[in-house]
Amino acid sequence: MILVISLFSIFVCPKPRVYAQAIEISSPSAVLMEASTGTIIYEKNATELVHPASVTKIMTLLLIFEALDEGKIKLSDEVTVSEYAASMGGSQVFLEPGEVQSVESLIKCIAVSSANDAAVAMSEYLCSTEEAFVDRMNDKAKKLGMTQTHFVNCNGLDEDEHLTTAQDVAIMSRELITKYPQVFQYSSIWMDTIIHRTKRGESEFGLANTNKLISQYQYATGLKTGSTSLAKFCVSATARQNGIDLIAVIMHGDDSKTRFSDAISLLNYGFSICRLYEDQNEEEIAPMKLLGGEQDFAAVKISEPFHYLAFRGEDIGKIEKKIVMANEVHAPVVEGNGAGEVLYYLNGAQIGSVPIIYMESVAKATFLHCFCKCLSLLAMQSI
Repeated sequence: MILVISLFSIFVCPKPRVYAQAIEISSPSAVLMEASTGTIIYEKNATELVHPASVTKIMTLLLIFEALDEGKIKLSDEVTVSEYAASMGGSQVFLEPGEVQSVESLIKCIAVSSANDAAVAMSEYLCSTEEAFVDRMNDKAKKLGMTQTHFVNCNGLDEDEHLTTAQDVAIMSRELITKYPQVFQYSSIWMDTIIHRTKRGESEFGLANTNKLISQYQYATGLKTGSTSLAKFCVSATARQNGIDLIAVIMHGDDSKTRFSDAISLLNYGFSICRLYEDQNEEEIAPMKLLGGEQDFAAVKISEPFHYLAFRGEDIGKIEKKIVMANEVHAPVVEGNGAGEVLYYLNGAQIGSVPIIYMESVAKATFLHCFCKCLSLLAMQSI
């Protein structure tokens, strides 16, 4: 590994890579993505508009986990089921109006049994109405760059304008599993139960995972299935092997067996040709020298780990990195702003970069500050 300190300069990041497609699947639309880097390994009609069915609930779960992370809700919160939520058809856990379930129980119903009624109950709990929650879903989709997605509901029941693409499904799947990997605690459940508590008393209800890969594929971790008359058979299948997380999205498959077999084919293909390079970037970087600041140096750090997905034939042992910074800069500087870059190269070509950022803000020195500093220096010299 080569470490070089040089003057700061601007480099253009390489474009996303798509590996040569040496595999064929029968489903009309598909994407295979590596999660940590977002690298697309395989695509087939990836931007073709399709109905997503219950794969929609990936976005629903993403917003739920985001609210948990922000402290807006807790897993133990109790949610009262509305008459509207209880009226949902399709896949459901038969929640009744007025029934109370915890947030965690409803997450389990959504992730395991793909429950439409549970999804609507959570949408109302978070935003008062499903309509307001759907607005938030569409806002999040825009922020994630899901440019061809438009949600009409939170559960995926067929609507003419409820559309997405395999590529967009992969994007939101990646966001969910990388930001909130605790989702795997629910999406990997094969069978479980919940307790219905109604005016008639308590009754146990069984949950069975709609994602058959959880029992059929040893590396499976999730994530979400979907099927309707318009969407046909869909799945966003996640799996982990040797530290690599893959996302196989299958849309508009002819039948359930086809979507799962196509997903397995893609996952096996991905695991066979990929290796993941990781650099945790834990080394310390010397402080940046400042000119004209209230202090002479500002602490800096490498902002995040670096990941690179290598394909068959690429030797990750030959990856080199360079730390690129200016020798000195003029104050002021702001905490969190860029101070330089760590650049990564393989066989002479740049494969990625990670920002170096300031750990503190340093203001520009005022006349009074400079005057006091001079007095202090004079006083030290006279001792």
